[in-house]
Amino acid sequence: MPLSNLFHRAPRPWTTRRVALDGVPPRVLVVDDNHNAALAMAAYLSGEAIEARAVFGGVDAVDMGRAWPPHVIVMDVTMPLCDGLQAARALRQDPLTSWIGIIAHTALDETEVRRHQTTGDEFDGYVQKGRPPAEMVALIRILAC
Repeated sequence: MPLSNLFHRAPRPWTTRRVALDGVPPRVLVVDDNHNAALAMAAYLSGEAIEARAVFGGVDAVDMGRAWPPHVIVMDVTMPLCDGLQAARALRQDPLTSWIGIIAHTALDETEVRRHQTTGDEFDGYVQKGRPPAEMVALIRILAC
């Protein structure tokens, strides 16, 4: 077993928010200013029977969240102009998007992400970048059921 797995616990939701799928495949929006990372995650999720799209910044996340409401957003935290926390707050304040599950997907430590949340409700879960993408799929399936 790799040493990193000894200190890592499986992703679990931070909130009780769950999004009903109503018999449709989950829709997931991947948000990352690293275009290749966003496209790669969206491609992986598509191979897991998840309808996935990618955008490349916080403003785009808010716009796409309104235009194509996903069940879950996989959100990078550290992005220029409008970071993931700002985008998550904007999505939570809008009645059209407040119900969407949002997962923090960042290189930042989980404790650091929790420390930066002002309402405690910006993110519904966390998966650190570099972890196996199957962990992201597992958390998405918990939030969108």
